[in-house]
Amino acid sequence: MQVGILGSGAVAQALAAGFLDHGHEVMLGTREQAKLADFKAEHPSVQLGSFADAARFAELAVLAVKGNVATKALSLAGIPNLARKPVIDATNPIAEFPPVKGVLRFFTNLDESLMERLQRSAPDVRFVKAFNSVGSSCMVDPQFEGGKPTMFICGNDDNAKLLVTGVLTEFGWETEDLGAAEAARAIEPLCILWCIPGFVRNDWRHAFKLLR
Repeated sequence: MQVGILGSGAVAQALAAGFLDHGHEVMLGTREQAKLADFKAEHPSVQLGSFADAARFAELAVLAVKGNVATKALSLAGIPNLARKPVIDATNPIAEFPPVKGVLRFFTNLDESLMERLQRSAPDVRFVKAFNSVGSSCMVDPQFEGGKPTMFICGNDDNAKLLVTGVLTEFGWETEDLGAAEAARAIEPLCILWCIPGFVRNDWRHAFKLLR
């Protein structure tokens, strides 16, 4: 596939490298291409462009920016450029406050997720929440003694979720589809839970697994 990734930080680069390693074409959308010079040197086949370039390029897009600039990133990408396309939403609504005893603060509440806000602002975009509840170093081909970890996803479009499930399988994950966009109210706070061992014990290599 042609994958357009909106963002240039650690998450964007980890997923870009993963898609490239698994044989996809990738364009990273950024406002500062110079920030990606080292990544481009390591991955010469990656394409660089603006947010709008990446959105137009994408058959599958990935929103991989800080949650507080997610709406702006969509605007820069041009919502019409993403209309009817599947978009992996890897964002979390982390507030600009330090963690308290390892616990992050969100700028949303349990009655509304960031993904729901994004979906309302871009109703024709096929958002799928994924990759928000694990660190960038474990997003692609994770290796854990307990076996494959579980990625919790949600979204309003079944075909988009099926496509993202295929990506997750390719990347070494089990997928648990929790339903419509409202489920992001539960999935996004998994980021808070995931981060606590990191902030408290500097333990950043772990993931969730659903057992039955």
